[in-house]
Amino acid sequence: MRSNGFGFIAPLLVLMLVAFNAPIVYMLGLAFWEKGRGFTLEHYEGLAEAPVYLRVLGNTMRISLIATLANVAIGYPLALWMRGLSTRGRMIALSMVVLPFWVSILVRTYSWIVVLGNGGLVNRSLQWLGLTDAPVSFLYNELGVTIGMANVLLPFLVLPLFAAMIRIDDRLLQAAASLGAPPRTIFWKVYFPLTLPALAAGALLVFILCLGFYVTPAVLGGGGLGHLAYYVGWEALFRLCGPQNWL
Repeated sequence: MRSNGFGFIAPLLVLMLVAFNAPIVYMLGLAFWEKGRGFTLEHYEGLAEAPVYLRVLGNTMRISLIATLANVAIGYPLALWMRGLSTRGRMIALSMVVLPFWVSILVRTYSWIVVLGNGGLVNRSLQWLGLTDAPVSFLYNELGVTIGMANVLLPFLVLPLFAAMIRIDDRLLQAAASLGAPPRTIFWKVYFPLTLPALAAGALLVFILCLGFYVTPAVLGGGGLGHLAYYVGWEALFRLCGPQNWL
C-alpha cells in the first residue's frame, strides 16, 4: 500500500497543535469562562461599554489597513520589476529585500526617527528644496507608524508574490499577445488574475502582522496613538507587575 505521506507531517502537526493551537484555544476559553462562575460574557460586555476599547480597536484596524494597502502599492510593482530582471539581477534584488531581516526591528524602527525627525534627512531635504518652511510632523502620529510598519512588513508581501510571479508560464502571455491583446489587456486579463491568490495571501499576512505589532507603534507613535497591541501590552504588564504584585 502506497503511503500518502501523512507520517512525515504528523510530528509537525502535533507540534503545531500543542505549541500553537492549544494556547490560543486556552486563551479564547478564558474570555468566556471565569473561575467559580462558569460561562460568562461579562468581559465582552465591558468591551462594548467602554468607548476607549472601541476607539483603540478602530485605530488599529484603520492603521493596519492603510499599512497593508501601502505594502500592496509598493510591493506589487517591486515584485513585478524583479521578475523582469535577469537571473543575476533577481538574486541581487532578493538579497536587498531579505537584507533587512538581518537587522533588529527595534533598530530599524529607531532609524526612522533619524530619517523622519524634525532635523532628519527628509525634513532637511524638503526645506532645502523650498517645499516647506517648517519641519513636517512625520513622527508620533499615524503617518509615522504607517511608514514604519510598511517598511518592516514589505518583505512578507514581496517574497511570496515574487515566488508566484516567476512560476507563471511566459507562453500564456505570448499566446494572449498572438491573439491581438494589447499589453494592458494581457496584464489585467491574464497576468494579474494569476498573481491575485498570492497577492491576497501576502496582504492577509501583512494585515494580521500589523494587528499585532507592538514595537513600531510604541516608538514611532509616541505611546499615544492607541494601537491595540501597545494598549494590551501595557495593560498586561500593569496587571502582572502592578503595585499589588510588588510585595
